[in-house]
Amino acid sequence: MTLSVYNTLTRRQEPFETVEAGKVKMYYCGVTVYDYCHLGHARACIVWDVVRRYLQFIGYDVRYVQNFTDIDDKILNRARQEQSSMEAVAERFIEAYFEDMRRLGIKDADEYPRATHTMNGIQRLIHELENKGYAYPSHGDVYYAVRQFSEYGKLSGRNLEDMQAGASERVNLEDPEYQKKKDPFDFALWKAAKQGEPAWDSPWGKGRPGWHIECSAMVRDRLGDTIDIHTGGADLIFPHHENEIAQSEVVTKKPLAKYWLHNGMVKVDGEKMSKSLGNFITIRELLDKGVHPMAVRLFVLQAHYRKPIDFTDEAIASATKGYETLKEGLLFGHKYGKQLGWEIGAKDLEPGTGKNSISSSQLSIANPYINRFFEAIDDDFNFSGGLPVLFELAKELQREGNILTHEGKTVTTADVLRAQWQTLVTLADVLGFDAKVEEETSVNESLSDAKIEELIQERQQARQAKNFALSDRIRDELQAQGITLIDSRDGTRWHRS
Repeated sequence: MTLSVYNTLTRRQEPFETVEAGKVKMYYCGVTVYDYCHLGHARACIVWDVVRRYLQFIGYDVRYVQNFTDIDDKILNRARQEQSSMEAVAERFIEAYFEDMRRLGIKDADEYPRATHTMNGIQRLIHELENKGYAYPSHGDVYYAVRQFSEYGKLSGRNLEDMQAGASERVNLEDPEYQKKKDPFDFALWKAAKQGEPAWDSPWGKGRPGWHIECSAMVRDRLGDTIDIHTGGADLIFPHHENEIAQSEVVTKKPLAKYWLHNGMVKVDGEKMSKSLGNFITIRELLDKGVHPMAVRLFVLQAHYRKPIDFTDEAIASATKGYETLKEGLLFGHKYGKQLGWEIGAKDLEPGTGKNSISSSQLSIANPYINRFFEAIDDDFNFSGGLPVLFELAKELQREGNILTHEGKTVTTADVLRAQWQTLVTLADVLGFDAKVEEETSVNESLSDAKIEELIQERQQARQAKNFALSDRIRDELQAQGITLIDSRDGTRWHRS
């Protein structure tokens, strides 16, 4: 099976074929930096992070660009409230963005263009639109003439006549902004400077760009006229992405993107997340309460990316429990590799080393898992369909670990177990899951294997001398440092828990 994706533009699932063979140009409409990122941002960033990881895993050279909107009414309002500046607010929340996303294990994009760093490209695009008759100046503003673009509405499926009928009662003829426009559907490309707001020189006077033109300019400047994948939340389909198409395609005479992908929204206890409802949850608030970042990732990936998801206490508790299972499987090689006689380097024991940790011979053993994983995800990035493969591997390794602990041997051969474990590590890395070895071993690694054997021998001597108080104390001390002892007729075995 080859990769196919659902294209919002065509409203059907299509085979994935890139503009340039072997390469993917991908743009994600990023955040407006006026506040801390919330669960909706977490979902979008995790989903597109994994899409990028998967494309790289199957061999594509991916250039991934994600913008920051760093000039906006919301940022300016925040700056006024704090008696600060637009630049200070934007910098603070850009820094917070990186802190939050790195906690979630989200890889950095290849580039993070900012609207304020793209003024030349923005003004050049507006000038071209004006020359082609698709834009007009009005009292220091510049507007896009929507009715000039005959294909307007092709992404969202909206019809201007229907929208006009629905909006007729809401149009305020006395609104100064409305009076500047030739048509109520026209939208601002450039806004005249207002008192106390940042402004840039332009052919139309001092001002600042509209939101929609920023992304069109950043895509063109960083990735070219036509890209492979343009992504964002479903709430951006109209008007933002619709307006991007209208702006870009009349200038370049080319499609802005081959594939438009949109993730579904996040609800909280069945309701839309909003500050007014008091159910607005930021990423750092959630993680600071002790929710594991990988549990958040699992919660997001358990639903298909295009479907809405509902955040509840029960859902995050279930995801936390599920991650514990994955984590135990991911740490299998570290816990049991030596006992199984695996001859692998220290780096091979680190979860998250990716595809290179599996040799072709090991892949052949693990092929059924790999093939099922591919089959699920090639069907429109169905990561939720790929997760059962990971859980099957993790549970099998968990079971074999328990058998090894209690019986001193495994049912499955060491070579097959190693292939299964490295397959799990590889597929988990594609989905962005890891288990930090240092979290599990910071306490008990202070005891060397030789020291543990010495204490076990001392305990055995105490038992033979019927000094059970000393024997129990040694056992308890080892237990406190994460060392579990298992006594049998063949002697005492131990493992780090």
